[in-house]
Amino acid sequence: MIASDLSILVLYYSRHGSTRKMAEFIARGVESVPGCEARLRTVPAVSTVTEATEPDIPSSGSPYVELRDLEECAGLALGSPTRFGNMAAPMKYFLDSTSAQWLSGALVGKPACVFTSTGSLHGGQEATLLSMMIPLLHHGMLVLGLPYTHPQLMTTASGGTPYGASHWAGGNGSNPVTDDTKLLAVALGRRLAETASRLRSA
Repeated sequence: MIASDLSILVLYYSRHGSTRKMAEFIARGVESVPGCEARLRTVPAVSTVTEATEPDIPSSGSPYVELRDLEECAGLALGSPTRFGNMAAPMKYFLDSTSAQWLSGALVGKPACVFTSTGSLHGGQEATLLSMMIPLLHHGMLVLGLPYTHPQLMTTASGGTPYGASHWAGGNGSNPVTDDTKLLAVALGRRLAETASRLRSA
């Protein structure tokens, strides 16, 4: 990344890899915008067993997010699999640790978007996306969706909503990301980066 690049944080939690794939398509869209760079980060798993711990460095995938990633970003894409129509606990746990950034206004005025994957087609995609928007609104972020100028929103049978990109992963996470879903995820990342770039120019 050169000094003039805008860093767009693509922050996700993924248990079986589907949300991670979505994050990678979001990042592709971000990096299609000149002067923008995607910073892929994840969060560690949490457990009801207090003795359980995660390694300091993930064995695969993106590095763990640090609070400074939020402070340094020009925009945020937030992704989580669905858990009973809500974001997964590891993502909520991380967001609950951002009080200092809320108090300082570190995210105020920055654009944001959300994305998800579900085991079943009607397994809470839209509810999960809406649940992830709420803390972003509390942080004063400008939340973006996908406009219906993307015709795939009218034809997709695998996920995809005006609230954000989504993917029907299947019960065992084996459903491939469809062409429609790829297009919508890339478009969302591009829209986020373009908005961050316009805001920075203004």
